[in-house]
Amino acid sequence: MKATVQIADFSIGDASLVMIAGPCVIESAAATLAIARTLKEMARELALPLIFKASYDKSNRTSLASYRGPGLEKGLETLARVKAEVGLPVLSDVHQVAEVGPAALVLDVLQIPAFLCRQTDLVVAAALSGKVVNIKKGQFLAPWDLGPVLEKARAAGNERILLTERGSSFGYNNLVVDFRSLAIMRELGCPVILDVTHSVQLPGGQGACSGGQRQFIPPLARAGVAAGVDGLFMEVHPDPEKARCDGPNSLPLDQVPALWRELKGLHEFLRQQRQEK
Repeated sequence: MKATVQIADFSIGDASLVMIAGPCVIESAAATLAIARTLKEMARELALPLIFKASYDKSNRTSLASYRGPGLEKGLETLARVKAEVGLPVLSDVHQVAEVGPAALVLDVLQIPAFLCRQTDLVVAAALSGKVVNIKKGQFLAPWDLGPVLEKARAAGNERILLTERGSSFGYNNLVVDFRSLAIMRELGCPVILDVTHSVQLPGGQGACSGGQRQFIPPLARAGVAAGVDGLFMEVHPDPEKARCDGPNSLPLDQVPALWRELKGLHEFLRQQRQEK
């Protein structure tokens, strides 16, 4: 039976569609807080539960010259301000065991990046923190391969686990979502999230950086809701063309309300259909 996971004043895995949204990386404290406030208002108007996401460090950038973020200390300071001043739960990636302790003092959700999802020490340390852990399925894994990863977290005594699909490698510089994976991951007994922006990424597709096909975000999101996901993960930016990370696969901030409204309507329609059967 699928578990529910409590975060702030809502649960993931019950009847609600949860949004996880924010910029790929913290570019500045002011910009991050502005995006968080805008997203909160959008979510409030649609009565959608929201977790704010932004990375304090992107340690897996394609190029050494690429912007990684402000780092652990300054990044966590910014995310703490999002919690305190905007009032949103926050999520960010942890990359090393040493980051888990400081991050757990601020974050509501510790995220295990897809490339690191089989790093036993990292998964166990994150689970031992007692915080909600979002494990992103590696691009190189089959959905059932998350079973042993999940057991590492559960063996640490943590059942507050989310599993996120973010596409699978499909040839060079390309990803594809196999929607069977959502049903298979659900069988593992955790809420399932679909990352609709990293799934349209073209890894390394621009040589020194990744490309993306953001025009496919809406149909992918609609398909995820139709498949019964518990939440959607999406990176957003006021001006993706000027974003310092993942701009090609980020959704413009001004397009968020219309898409969220459509997704909520679809989710509620399908839920009503299931109740009437």
